Amino acid sequence: MNMLSLEQELKQNSYPGRGIVIGRTADGSKAVTAYFIMGRSVNSRNRVFVEEGEGIRTEAFDASKLEDPSLIIYAPVRVSGNRTIVTNGDQTDTVYEGMEKGLTFEQSLRSREFEPDAPNYTPRISGILYVENGSYRYEMSILKSNNGDAGSCSRFTFSYENPKAGEGHFIHTYMHDGTPLPSFEGEPKLVSIPDDMDAFAGMLWDSLNEENKVSLFVRYIDIATGECRTKIINKNQK
Repeated sequence: MNMLSLEQELKQNSYPGRGIVIGRTADGSKAVTAYFIMGRSVNSRNRVFVEEGEGIRTEAFDASKLEDPSLIIYAPVRVSGNRTIVTNGDQTDTVYEGMEKGLTFEQSLRSREFEPDAPNYTPRISGILYVENGSYRYEMSILKSNNGDAGSCSRFTFSYENPKAGEGHFIHTYMHDGTPLPSFEGEPKLVSIPDDMDAFAGMLWDSLNEENKVSLFVRYIDIATGECRTKIINKNQK
């Protein structure tokens, strides 16, 4: 697989929707994840990321403008022991609760499918990072309708053992803007991951479409110690 420019992938797509990046820094010392949200409607754009425990949740920027919270208010990031879960919906809780009961990442997601937002049927994209005792691996998942068929869910899980330094993978909900929105196709895209968290966050934020971008979360986790640094950028500032 050829390595793509994450910057160009974002700049050339006005509406990738929601996106997850997971990988490892160039020096090999940090596990990395990033999650961004975008919006075309007033309801979708009326959001911010706020910290909640070791994770984050979405929150209405202006509560008076909140219409339907069902698919836009959720916890995108939760932490369970050495596991960091990142998803584009309330399946974060499904994975968290399932793994607490001894299920695997993939098994936990068996109870879920794509979002019920016809005609888009937005894919549920999810990721999990395992950082423990100096070792690191991650998994990514996409649950999508079978070419827009509401009665058929296609499930894909990708596992990355001992990921290479400087490499990561990027998955997002939509191929591009459209009506209906076309779901992501193929396996997660191979992209580069730098050592500098602030520079990485800045590149991501600056590359997202100015009109549609809403919020960005970036976290770097020290693989040896488990210590982490987090950066949140919101277009709507409280």
